Order: sequence, then C-alpha cells, then structure tokens
Amino acid sequence: MEKKTNYYPLVIIGLLLALVVCFAALVVDRGGEQAATTQLTTEQKIYQWRMVTTWPKGLPGLGLGAENFAKMVKQASSGRLQVKVYGAGDLVPALGVFDAVSSGSVEMGHGAAYYWKGKILAAPFFTAVPFGMNAQEMNAWMYYGDGLSLWREAYAPYNIVPFPAGNTGVQMAGWFNKEINSIEDIKGTKMRIPGLAGEVWNRAGGVAVTKSGGELYTALQTGVIDATEWVGPYNDLALGFHQVAKYYYYPGWHEPGPTLELIINQDAYNSLPEDLQVIVATAARAVNQDMLDEYTARNNAALKTLVEKHGVQLKPLPKSVLADLRRHSEEMYQELSAQDPFFAKVYKNYSSFAKQVRDYHEISEKAYYNAD
Repeated sequence: MEKKTNYYPLVIIGLLLALVVCFAALVVDRGGEQAATTQLTTEQKIYQWRMVTTWPKGLPGLGLGAENFAKMVKQASSGRLQVKVYGAGDLVPALGVFDAVSSGSVEMGHGAAYYWKGKILAAPFFTAVPFGMNAQEMNAWMYYGDGLSLWREAYAPYNIVPFPAGNTGVQMAGWFNKEINSIEDIKGTKMRIPGLAGEVWNRAGGVAVTKSGGELYTALQTGVIDATEWVGPYNDLALGFHQVAKYYYYPGWHEPGPTLELIINQDAYNSLPEDLQVIVATAARAVNQDMLDEYTARNNAALKTLVEKHGVQLKPLPKSVLADLRRHSEEMYQELSAQDPFFAKVYKNYSSFAKQVRDYHEISEKAYYNAD
C-alpha cells in the first residue's frame, strides 16, 4: 500500500511562523506609530510670545498692524504660535523696544528702524530717509534688492532678525503753530522729527526732538515743541493734532515711504520649527502690504474731515524750502558716509537702487500722474 504523508505537523509549523511574522509586524508598526506620535507631539508644541511696540495700544494703522500680525500667525499656525501684543509703555517704554528684543526679555517688537540711529547710524535707511524711496520702491529694494540682507547684517550683532512689517506711504510734512514761508522760518523751531530727517532739520537751523507718538499731543499743546510730524491724516486725526496746531504741511520730504519693522530675538526665532518660521515671514509680508493698502484707502477721507470739519489749513511747503532741505540732506549723506563705512555701504546700495527704479518711474508712475 502507498504510504500516506501526514501534513498536520507542517500546517502547525506554518501557522506558528505566520503568527511570529504578524507579531513582528505589529511590534514594528507600534514602534513606528509611537515615533510618529512623538514627532507629532513635538510639532504641536505651543509657543507663547510677547510683542512690544512703539505705538499706543490700538492705534489705527500702526498699532493695529501689530495686532493683525498676531491674529494671522495664530490662525495660520492653528494656535501653535501665540503672540500677545503690548502697546508703548505697557511692558517697556516706546523707545525701549529694540533693547528688550535684543536682550531676549521679550521675543518680538514692532516699530521703526530710524529710532535706533544712536546704535546703528545707517538704521534709518531701513525705515525712511529724506528725499528717499517711496513705499513701492522700498518694498522692491527689500525683497528684490539688497535691502533686507543689509538690514539683517546691521542687526545681527544685536541678536535680532528684522522683517518689513508695514508702510504708511508718503507722509505729511507735519503740524505747525506758525506758517513756513522760507527757510528762515525753520530757524529755532522745535520739531518732533526723528531719524536722519532730524539731522537735516538741525542743519537747516531748527531743533529736532525725538518723542514717541503718545507724548506728542501734550508736548505740542504745552509748547514743549512748536511742530510735529507723525504720519498722515488717518493717524493724525485719531490723535487730535488739529486741536493743538493750526497749519498742516505737505509733502513728507522726510518720510516718503516709511517701512515699519517686525524684529525678533535671534535665539527665539531659531527655536521655531521651520514651518512656523515660514508662517512668521509670510504674515509679516502680508501685514506690510495690508497696512499700505489701509492708509491708501483711509487717508483722503480723514484729510477731508480735518479740512472741512475742523478748519485745518492745508499748505504746501515752499519749493525754496524743499530745495534747501534737499541740499542739506545731500551734504549730510556725504559727511556721514565719510565717517561710517557701513553707512557708506548702505547709502551707495540704496542710492543705486533708487536711481534704477526711478529711471523707469519717470516714464511710468510719474508720467501717468502728469498726464492728468
């Protein structure tokens, strides 16, 4: 008879081997799941940061730009990066923002680079300089020229990373308690005017004073200063300068395209995962454009209110005064370039870029307006 083969032991062995394989796969899968869970937990770390600003809390435009940035970052990060915004004086003085961020006592700040001229002589180029570039040109220099890299080079020794984060467009020349008919009228006039424009004002015979926005109304009302520039109609109406000054002059020769800054402590920035760093940069760029759009939309309505409702006298600066201020500006740039190598480096780059874009603007933007 043919001998029958007993397959039963083989089946048992096969089943046992299958169980071993399944168990091994389960262990590997659970290990991978555990690793993924650990990674997810790391990615979901909540960062709670503080931002100090040089603006009064809730100020239209400038102050709300910082608030809008914080909201945008929280939404885009699904709450992983939360930024609490403090107005000027809430945690640090308005002009203490740079030092607070540099030291790491807070993670972020929102202000303007020209306030830090005492630390970095070339800093005003990253906000606005007399007879400099407008907002459109500044954005081009920052993102498609060397502006942003030079800015970061300037701030690196202070452990700070800067980003453009707002622009008001061409500002007004300011509020005065007397008429300006010639350069002689500037002599002895105490004006709140920061940055390199303050240097020009001094050279023209005036007295430049640096004060934060929250101090200006009282200073003008009490005669501590005779004049002040701030921003333009949208902000100036909100601060009530029409109640303490009679004459409102234009154009803003001193701030043709003031870029505001978001500054971040370098160590804090490095601690963020790469995706949160991208969210911060993207939100800053969005706020930079959004603020300019808001001022463009709001300024004229506010100006009409100032003139038609409050009787403000709107006046152009005489061409002879502007010519003198421009001459003093050019002399200042040359002298400061001779004193400070980094200033000279930034000024050369800035001037070269400005000429390049303005050559085209002569036959585009300017020609279009002149065609009206």
